[in-house]
Amino acid sequence: MSFQITIDAQNPYGLAHFWAAALPDYQVRPYDDAKIARLASIGLTPETDTSVPIDADGWPTWRFQKSNGKTSSPSPIHFDLAFGERNKEAERLALLGATVRDVRADHIVMLDPEGNRFRLFDP
Repeated sequence: MSFQITIDAQNPYGLAHFWAAALPDYQVRPYDDAKIARLASIGLTPETDTSVPIDADGWPTWRFQKSNGKTSSPSPIHFDLAFGERNKEAERLALLGATVRDVRADHIVMLDPEGNRFRLFDP
């Protein structure tokens, strides 16, 4: 069995790179020559790809797909992350393009570069 998480994005390439850097062990799936040629045949490049996956061994694939409309926040789904001390992670993620929306007693509410909400907790 396999599954993936698909996220609508205005800029799939940029948002995929943000989340690949934000999440431990995730990487943007590499583009091979065949994929680059296929994209070129439809007038696209990796930077303008309409569907960009990120992967990590043993974890679900996240796929960022081009949205024809404006995504809005708060969405009915968000991610709760706990993989490092939350204040340090908030600083690191801010350097990647996230913003702090709210600081609570037990977590920090942040927005990714497209305004999608997520929360940071201490592990």
